[in-house]
Amino acid sequence: MNVRIRNLLPSRRDYAGLRRTWRGDLVAGVTVGIVALPLALGFGVSSGLSAEAGLVTAVVAGVIAAVFGGSHVQVSGPTGAMVVVLVPIVAGHGPGAVVVVTLLAGVLVVLAGVLRLGRAVSFIPWPVIEGFTLGIAVIIFTQQIPALASSHVAGASEHSSNAIVAAVQAFATLDPAYAAWALGAVAVVTACMWGAPRLHRSVPGSLVGIVVVAVAALVVGAPLARIGALPGTLPAPSLPVIDLSSLAALTAPAATVAALAAIESLLSARVAASLGDTGTYDPDRELIGQGLASIGSSLFGGMPATGAIARTAVNVRSGGRSRLAAVTHAVVLLLVVLVAAGPVGQIPLAALAGVLMVTAVRMVHLDTVRAILRSTRADAVAFVATAVITVSFDLIVAVVIGVAFAGFFALRGMSQASQVRREEVRGQTQPGDDRIAILRFDGPLSFTSADRVSAEVDAVRGVSVVIMRMSQLELVDATGAHMLGEITQTLERRGITVLIKGVQPRHEDLFRTVGVLAALRHHNHLFTDLPSAIAHARSHVQRETTTA
Repeated sequence: MNVRIRNLLPSRRDYAGLRRTWRGDLVAGVTVGIVALPLALGFGVSSGLSAEAGLVTAVVAGVIAAVFGGSHVQVSGPTGAMVVVLVPIVAGHGPGAVVVVTLLAGVLVVLAGVLRLGRAVSFIPWPVIEGFTLGIAVIIFTQQIPALASSHVAGASEHSSNAIVAAVQAFATLDPAYAAWALGAVAVVTACMWGAPRLHRSVPGSLVGIVVVAVAALVVGAPLARIGALPGTLPAPSLPVIDLSSLAALTAPAATVAALAAIESLLSARVAASLGDTGTYDPDRELIGQGLASIGSSLFGGMPATGAIARTAVNVRSGGRSRLAAVTHAVVLLLVVLVAAGPVGQIPLAALAGVLMVTAVRMVHLDTVRAILRSTRADAVAFVATAVITVSFDLIVAVVIGVAFAGFFALRGMSQASQVRREEVRGQTQPGDDRIAILRFDGPLSFTSADRVSAEVDAVRGVSVVIMRMSQLELVDATGAHMLGEITQTLERRGITVLIKGVQPRHEDLFRTVGVLAALRHHNHLFTDLPSAIAHARSHVQRETTTA
């Protein structure tokens, strides 16, 4: 089998250290499973689907991504970012369309892995990632407000698919008595999530809070809406029914889901690799694993899966070092489905809303926000623009525009870094030295600065020889090299002899191909050191003076 293909598939190497790490992996897997339970339920409900869809996704996708993915410690399942994308899809096409979108998105992510596009995430700047995260946090938080306003959860036709607008609309149907009960449940969950870890770091505050609220609601008879009945087993796998007439309309949403799944999974895997001694990750294999996970989830009626940064971090910090931990987390959730479906169905939706609200708040790190806003204007603009567009419009559009902002400012900075400086002729001054111009090129020379540099060189007047120093020239693209060739030709047409000094070996092929060297009057006008170039320039000036 081709080595390239073999590296993208599971192998015994994935479990090389299992004999040493299996105990820690089992403990970490159980811990992550407990943490993941309320999140899987909450994200399933919040997406407009069901708690069952969230659990199914966490179980099925969790196992597939663990086995086929490119990270040894990545934990996958439903995430808040994906919920944000799914809500408008459910609103526009109905819950049934999500299964088809999940299948299509999974195929696209697998294709991206096969095409070796895994490294693309490295081109997303840090401010854009943080702006993206802030926008997601705001959306997740505001998505919970309608569930707290009244026991009636409005349908897509009653509330906007935009989380901010939907939150405002929810106040029109506000039931003060119900809202008081719901906010009380949120307060209890919040207190448990913030307080339980202070008693002991291993105490799952979210699960404790949900249990406390569920028991209290049953004891006092609180009028809180519940999750409802859950099946006691996983649904039987089946191929989604694809309506060809609606397939075209679902292609764009599927592409959005695929892009988000790829970006979030790769970011999570990259973060996991920096948290501890977990080994490297293969970004291309990670895409294949996440794509297969979404395909598998769709066969069981689930939703798209991605690598989950928070759960992955819990896994690493709990001692997980191999894929066994992520598989164990999925088995724990499966046992919940098989053994505790009845009690889980009695959990109040307000308790899940509290878990997600606290999760959203924890996604935002104020120190990071302040650092970005105080860094550079370009980074601050990219951060704010990404966050605002994420909340107002679309996640993928936000990333694209954020990257465009960052790219624009980066190119502008590159343009400003390009300089042309005129230097004095070195050594003892000789007659005619004022007829020699030494131009030193610094920084990158690309399409962003070519016109400005050309204008600066063209402004040189009253000289007979121009020495262009290239030793400090950094990046040069085809446009920059072409501009140098045109400058040389223009100066030569004006009767000015051009000498080039210090062409770096890495630039020689480009200069030769584009025609910079061919534009010189003579091949002897190319020098490796400045004194030789100055001596040659003086001889030209002397001959010109003698002739005159």
